[in-house]
Amino acid sequence: MYLVVFRNRKRADIDAAAYAADAQAMEQLARQQPGFRSFKSYTAEDGEVIALSEWADEAAALGWRRVAEHAEVQAKGRAEYYESYTLYAGTPSRIHHFDRQNP
Repeated sequence: MYLVVFRNRKRADIDAAAYAADAQAMEQLARQQPGFRSFKSYTAEDGEVIALSEWADEAAALGWRRVAEHAEVQAKGRAEYYESYTLYAGTPSRIHHFDRQNP
């Protein structure tokens, strides 16, 4: 498993409809990539967003990074959508799991 955590804050003046359309298109494209496992996004009360994607391995995540359409939307994000962001990527060194249904 390889995780990518995208922590971001959007600009106050973004075109929200354009951002939503780009985000939806990128999620659909990511889901088609080899090694894609999951994607979830969470928004805090203060507007900060955490987007978490899970990949089979680092090669799959790097493959996604190299998709031309993804690179184009990343550049658009830096130019038009984001005030700031930090990306964390790697293989977890420790995983703990609890599932009441399957002890």
